[in-house]
Amino acid sequence: MPFSPLSRLAQEQPLRVLLVNAGEPDALTWAGLVQPLRLAARLLGPEQLRLDILSPQQVALAQPQPGWHLALLVADEQQAPPSPALLRTVIERCRSARYWGGVGAGVLWLADAGVMAGVRIALPWALYAETDAVTQRAILTPHLFELDGRMLSCCGGAASIDFALTLVAALYGATVQATIKESLCIERVRPHDERQRVALQARFGALQPKLSEAVTLMEANIEEPLSTDDIAGLVGLSRRQLERLFKQYLDSLPSRYYLELRLQRARQLLLETNHSIVQVGLMCGFSSGSHFSTAFGALFGNTPREERQRKLMPPAA
Repeated sequence: MPFSPLSRLAQEQPLRVLLVNAGEPDALTWAGLVQPLRLAARLLGPEQLRLDILSPQQVALAQPQPGWHLALLVADEQQAPPSPALLRTVIERCRSARYWGGVGAGVLWLADAGVMAGVRIALPWALYAETDAVTQRAILTPHLFELDGRMLSCCGGAASIDFALTLVAALYGATVQATIKESLCIERVRPHDERQRVALQARFGALQPKLSEAVTLMEANIEEPLSTDDIAGLVGLSRRQLERLFKQYLDSLPSRYYLELRLQRARQLLLETNHSIVQVGLMCGFSSGSHFSTAFGALFGNTPREERQRKLMPPAA
């Protein structure tokens, strides 16, 4: 699992987490992140988990540094960044942690500062218009959140809740996560690679309308997939031109991107509906059960049957 490396941090006693709130205290990005982690800290006790919640100014004054294991710079997407000098100091404090990164606008600030060079980042789609320089230093993905090496990023908003609960599960297991989900009345935690639904259109809609149109066609034709040649013809490009666009902007071939869209939809159906596995495969364009199972396993690391068992079985520690 992509976030499993974090499990090693749970061996630290106590685990110290720094949350730097550089935005408004009632913003969804902040509340969605901090509330699950506060519940985890209350459930586990200070012997296992300690949260340090500080403003950027307080972080700059923190001397000596208490040895954070995980540090996140958090702000909602409308928030203006701190002054360059203050931001540099906050970055120096945060990067001393074992794992660190940003949530919401904090991701953009870190990328702008050049500390996410070559790193896959999940940036709020509303900030894509401000990424001209960022794309020279970081790799934008349309996902809800990412872990790349030591760097964490989350697009913020409602995804902050999924991000925080994923951190809890990676650090302390599914049972602790389930307890917090029940407290917050949350039924499903979205995986990190679920897409921001409007991210692609927001990023490429005006600049690359043919690319956006091609992806829209794919999303509208999951059950009966179109061929790459069909898609290219419908958007008015040659196959080679379409493949070049996908490679340049999405680092994928159209056929691969389309397959992943269908498999993402299949996983959603397996977890959220009672359709049989055969029905789910057919609904996502797989006429062969073996092809569906092989493709699903290659992308997600488990079979459709094992994925369905996640829905049916109670969480394990």
